[in-house]
Amino acid sequence: MTELSTETAFLRLVAAAILGGLIGLERERKNHGAGLRTTMLTSLAASLFTVIAINTAATLTVEQRVVVDPIRVIEAVTAGVAFLAAGTIVSKRGHVLGITTGASMWIAGAIGVACGTGYFVEAGIVTAITLVTLITLRVVDRWVSPDKDG
Repeated sequence: MTELSTETAFLRLVAAAILGGLIGLERERKNHGAGLRTTMLTSLAASLFTVIAINTAATLTVEQRVVVDPIRVIEAVTAGVAFLAAGTIVSKRGHVLGITTGASMWIAGAIGVACGTGYFVEAGIVTAITLVTLITLRVVDRWVSPDKDG
């Protein structure tokens, strides 16, 4: 494993911010609590933690007898983002609000990890699927539950 160049790390971080921002724009457009800045920062942070894990694993040698498991960073990112996302979910008068916003934050974190590991195509595909889900399935959701505001 080799350490990422500054240019490669920069590309991965910018991709994460842009893709997370696309999801955030949709949330912001619908005036949800976790909008553009929140999802951009969530995705960017997840990507940064991933890039740091890759570079740390690359710089520590076997002679140093240090074992670095990048998967642990992904687990920590998942737990941290889940904690943030859970904070967006509230129960009000028998209705649960914010679940989709929380899920959007969680997926933004996953997209950040994908970008951080260099899986740009997969991150782009997941971003597209997420946007299709958020935008087009809102119509289905309103049809099934007309009292929801999406």
